Amino acid sequence: MQPWLKLAALILVVAALGLPINDLFRYALLVIATVLVVAGVVSARVAPWLGALAAVALCVLGQILFAAPRIAEGHNVFLVDDAGGELSVHSRESGNPDSGSPLARGRTDRGGALAAGLPRAAFQLMATEFNTIYPPARRCARDQVGCWRGQAFPDDAFAFSADGIFDRAAYSRRVTGIDFSDPVRLRLGFINELGYNWNSRVSDVVRAHRNRSSLAFLHQWTLAMPWFVLYRFPADFVGSGLCWRGEVLWERADGAFDTIAHADMQCRTLTPEDVGRDIFGVAIAHELAMRLVPTWHVRLRQLVEPALALIGGAAVLALLVRVRGRRVALPFALIAVTLLVAIFNDASFLGGVRPFDSGDDGLVYDGYARMMLRQLVAGDVAGALQGVEPVFYFTPGMRYLRVAEHLIFGESYFGYLSLVLVLPFLVFALFRRFLPLTWALTLTLVFAAIPVGVLFGSSLVQYIKWAARGFADPAAYIFFLAAFVLLLGRLGEGPRDRFARAFGAGLLFALALFVRPNIAPAAGILLAGAGLAALPQQQLRRVAGLGVGFAAVLGMALHNWIYGGVLVLFTTTAALPRLLLMPPSAYLAALAELAHLNFAGEHVARALRQIGGWLAGPSEIIAMAPLDAAAILVLVRVALWRGAEPWLRLTALATLAQHGVALFYPGDGRYHYLTWLLTLLVVAAWVNGEGLDIVRRWFPHFSVRVAKHPLSLALARGLDRMSEMLER
Repeated sequence: MQPWLKLAALILVVAALGLPINDLFRYALLVIATVLVVAGVVSARVAPWLGALAAVALCVLGQILFAAPRIAEGHNVFLVDDAGGELSVHSRESGNPDSGSPLARGRTDRGGALAAGLPRAAFQLMATEFNTIYPPARRCARDQVGCWRGQAFPDDAFAFSADGIFDRAAYSRRVTGIDFSDPVRLRLGFINELGYNWNSRVSDVVRAHRNRSSLAFLHQWTLAMPWFVLYRFPADFVGSGLCWRGEVLWERADGAFDTIAHADMQCRTLTPEDVGRDIFGVAIAHELAMRLVPTWHVRLRQLVEPALALIGGAAVLALLVRVRGRRVALPFALIAVTLLVAIFNDASFLGGVRPFDSGDDGLVYDGYARMMLRQLVAGDVAGALQGVEPVFYFTPGMRYLRVAEHLIFGESYFGYLSLVLVLPFLVFALFRRFLPLTWALTLTLVFAAIPVGVLFGSSLVQYIKWAARGFADPAAYIFFLAAFVLLLGRLGEGPRDRFARAFGAGLLFALALFVRPNIAPAAGILLAGAGLAALPQQQLRRVAGLGVGFAAVLGMALHNWIYGGVLVLFTTTAALPRLLLMPPSAYLAALAELAHLNFAGEHVARALRQIGGWLAGPSEIIAMAPLDAAAILVLVRVALWRGAEPWLRLTALATLAQHGVALFYPGDGRYHYLTWLLTLLVVAAWVNGEGLDIVRRWFPHFSVRVAKHPLSLALARGLDRMSEMLER
């Protein structure tokens, strides 16, 4: 397995690529390197490691010495509002010595930070355009829930960008090139700031539009928020062409700005007089697209850093890793399928920053994370660890994962995408643990590539859909499945008495609960069962590892006690009436009504709706209730079946316990994807172990016809060939 050697090799690859990894080219290199390292064998000899270290060091040195010239970029939403429609705050060019005073900052709460930080002439042009498009007389009321005027306004002239964390950019970030026709690909992180969480159905300033046409999957999102981008070019770019469609404010020598609007893409050559001057792209009245056509020597310098990253990463792999081609065929196939599903679901997930829907969990988590990042950059570690809330209300873990993601991947969602890429492998590992290889392959391919599983909450497309929207559920389920794979151990072997592996399983279960506490029943039963099974075998190190790793789950209660002074185990939402739809007392009341033959009682009706929603499953189609009920009966059968493998029985018990959550809390599909995926696992194992024998006994002729059907034979041959390839 070589976990530490493989981790060290990947760290060297990341060092060669450089942080943040926020473009598709370097992310693709990282994914390829990860597959090769994980599937291969890493050398333990000293000489190759010294060579790899030297190669990475030379790569990093070359990237520093031959760095491409950087362009200063600043961007932000453009929102201004006051009673008279004008803002009197002095701009940065007014020479007002008090522009940074508390009084001046107090005057910027309605958008005056833009007036204070932008050139006066540019600000006035943009403010006039904003007031024309959004006239004060037609604006929504400030006290109306969901109106943009009742939300936050920019507190700086230029928005914070995670891309600029490591180089301390003067504005938002520094870039080596410009090329965007869609602001989603420009990766404007401010669009998901928590303060801009206004309701587009209420507000006259809309956040975004989505084209749900199946043919528009590459460009589903149109950013409707008014925004601008500023570029300042160094002398290296003299002679390059700046092309744009839309409106640009180009600074003249006297500090005034020319307003230049193009209906189609047209270019203007950068001259020495343009060096260090402000060039604004404005997207208030018009959509904006921009592209820089660099001179040939700048283009060559732009190619040096990615070329060195490629050479450094390839050198690490060539020196340290040995892998057979057949071992990477299935991993690359699963990754390709996952990426295709992601593209057709929401292509912005691959390297873009889409505007999350107002009111969605995704906007809350990313908004919290961006606030925490700013605290972290400012050195306020304690404030960042607080996670915005002194006592957790929203499920806590996702905001911290987003912080880590932005530190490594900048203004992108490659971190969450990486988790999703792991999911099919975890599903395959679980199926392989309980089923023959051909069965595991078939079910994994159905899970990943055939959306029939949406009826049962067992399809990759469902996980990608909610991950792309920024919800926490898929991440929690992925951590849970990873923990379960570690807990089970390798195929054909019982769990070993190893502290490290057990610690990893316990820690991953704790992390899953940190992200989504509602999966506690299944995690608790699996951990308790594993611990009780290890005690008679005197596997004390395994028990200790599970306990120490899972103890991290107490971090939520510790956070609530330290920052909020109250003892709350997970979050404060567990007992909210709008979430706890059917508390135990409601079921007791329903039983009392039935005892009095009151079949139309209020609590009986509530209980029937709750049970119906549970049996409808993630599809939320009541017609699925009979099939889902049959699956639950199989869970009961396996849990009571002494002939079943102990781990399978424990899985059935844990799944039944997790089903119990749906009897009390909302039955929305995303809350229960993990439950039904585990149900599928147990049902498939039961069908393989007992169900097929029953069918053969009861329907012998039908079984023979199915087995001899040409499609069945062709499928069997294909799976056998793939199985042979994987087993070699």
